[in-house]
Amino acid sequence: MPERLTLAQARRVALAAQGFLDKPHSTPTMRTLQRTLERTGVLQVDSVNVLQRAHYMPLYSRMGPYDVELLRRAAERRPRRLVEYWAHVQALMPVELWPVMQHRMATYRAKRGKWGFVADDRELERNLLAEIRERGASTARDLDDGLPRAKDNWGWNWSETRKTLDYLYLTGEVAIAGRNGRFEIRYDLPERVLPADVLDRPTPSLPDANRELVRRAARSHGVATVQDLRDYYRMPVADTATAVAELVEAGELVPVTVAGRQWYLHAEARIPRRVGARALLSPFDPVVWERARTEALFDFRYRIEIYVPADQRVHGYYVLPFLLRDRIVARVDLKADRQFDAGAGRLVVRAAYAEPGAPEDTADELAAELRRLAGWLGLASVTIEPRGDLAPRLGRASAAG
Repeated sequence: MPERLTLAQARRVALAAQGFLDKPHSTPTMRTLQRTLERTGVLQVDSVNVLQRAHYMPLYSRMGPYDVELLRRAAERRPRRLVEYWAHVQALMPVELWPVMQHRMATYRAKRGKWGFVADDRELERNLLAEIRERGASTARDLDDGLPRAKDNWGWNWSETRKTLDYLYLTGEVAIAGRNGRFEIRYDLPERVLPADVLDRPTPSLPDANRELVRRAARSHGVATVQDLRDYYRMPVADTATAVAELVEAGELVPVTVAGRQWYLHAEARIPRRVGARALLSPFDPVVWERARTEALFDFRYRIEIYVPADQRVHGYYVLPFLLRDRIVARVDLKADRQFDAGAGRLVVRAAYAEPGAPEDTADELAAELRRLAGWLGLASVTIEPRGDLAPRLGRASAAG
């Protein structure tokens, strides 16, 4: 194994680990989805739907156009392969991680009564659990008895029912059975959500659980710093560092130097000579969700500006990095302008910016990728608005295409 990697090598290792070297299937199947999930490990869930829900996008970036029903089946139907939990943040994770997360659930349980956002109301907890047991999978709206919603905070304005349900979800006393058409969570008892063989598995010791999470993070990253590994499953720094040292001793991780810093290479990671990727990356894609890592590997400073006032945004509201081969070469602010008439919607490029040193074929490749994305989203056309230094060339490339 090498003692050092160049940044270019580290980028290619990272992209290979994330599935960008996997041979595409002409028609993605459940097997394709499972292979991709083995690369990403988790899929972050987010409510923003200006383009496509966050958990669908990383699969598209790696698999190409696919039937989103595949993911719904994996997450909501038997044999269930995925379940939502606070794994990275809110995320879909493999069901086999449920026993590993028991320590995290116990930590949340120990904080009962110390949570500022939810009252320590055991009677409400008992009543909600009894109601779910009788009714089956239910949303907070289904279960809310009309309790007033707080008005003293700009946040989500959740009822006490919703806040208590989220506490019960964090502690593992309820699980997420799925979401309805309004993207509202449907809560149910774990035994009606998780496969029985998963629930029957013993809880690993805390050191074993920590090693398993770091092992999975290392496999998904390929090469990473301790901070990168900590962030993947949002672990305490000390627990991560201990697990890293143990995995190094076991030969599963190999210390390497990248740009003068200590990183760790997964022992089975591929070090490809080239990566031929072409993909738009969601703001919540594992390749870019740890912004410091993104900047170190790709020399790409990235901030999501959804919560920034419009007149203070630099690049736009919902900006996606454009990965071409092994570099991030551009960024585009995208919006799916959906219309009620079938096939009448459009993909709107509200702004397009090239990165310094972007290759000559950036506009042509991005135009092709935008057409492919529009087709997957069921949008009839692509509209390029005249904002950003790449917009004129992208407009010409789009018209030519």
